[in-house]
Amino acid sequence: MGLNLLEKTELWVNEIRLENANLTHMAHQVADVLGLERGKVLVVDVRPNHITFDVLAKDVPMENIMGKEEAILQALAALPGVRLTESSYIHSNGILGLICAGVENPGEVLKKVGDMTTDIRSRLSRRAIVFPTGFELRQGLIEDTNTPFLKARLEEQGYSVTVGEVIEDTPEDVFHKLDEALSRGYGLILTTGGVGAEDKDHTVEGICRLDPGASTPYIVKFQQGTGRHVKDGVRIGVGQEGPSLMVALPGPHDEVVAAAPLLLQGLGEGWSKEFLADRLAAVLADKWRQKGLRHHHFHSQGHGHPHGPNTK
Repeated sequence: MGLNLLEKTELWVNEIRLENANLTHMAHQVADVLGLERGKVLVVDVRPNHITFDVLAKDVPMENIMGKEEAILQALAALPGVRLTESSYIHSNGILGLICAGVENPGEVLKKVGDMTTDIRSRLSRRAIVFPTGFELRQGLIEDTNTPFLKARLEEQGYSVTVGEVIEDTPEDVFHKLDEALSRGYGLILTTGGVGAEDKDHTVEGICRLDPGASTPYIVKFQQGTGRHVKDGVRIGVGQEGPSLMVALPGPHDEVVAAAPLLLQGLGEGWSKEFLADRLAAVLADKWRQKGLRHHHFHSQGHGHPHGPNTK
């Protein structure tokens, strides 16, 4: 049975260590295991802890890819300059995710591809990473209260949570760290801070670079150019790339605490990114009102958004 890869052709090998490794030989090893011509697999990205391969073949026999994770890892480990770790694993956002499926009877799986794909997406959706932002945290000027709070709340709901590195106040670092988190197969990517109206706030813009259709409702609007406000307001952002959801929350801890219950409800009920963003913005706008900021225009619910809570 041939499988169309549906344009999801990238394959990430995570938690792998390279030292003067030959990338062409690595691509050849992967192609050999998958039963493809050697020119049909390329290395397209190398980072300190992972390497990304691109499979150029559009259709691959299921038996060539199903359950081949261990074979690929061992083939790579046999090369000079390549070392696996106890945490090494393979990830793909698409049909290539079947590589990670442990299957004893391929014949049975031919009838269950849909169920397996759903299961793979479900497992990926429970992997979360939380990124704090800002020079204040990087320099140890203030305590990071948001990350442990969100980590604890998510773990209570059964998520496996990784604490990401502090994101610097630059567009490049925001984009790089979010993009890397997508590549490493996190189903939920959270940031706290960097959603404001100053020139150092870039998390919402970073999500928009990865998902141009991201939902970015305002919490509060300002007169652009007044004081430190180089933007016209404070927004949050919710974007989606493949099975991965990206959410940019504010930095103040009381706002994160206020947003957390809705975030968890939305994740549990499968709200669309638009509906989740709108609900989060509404509760955060209420939080700003409680702080007495009465001279600004706040987000309000009831926009008649076409996307209901259970559409993605």
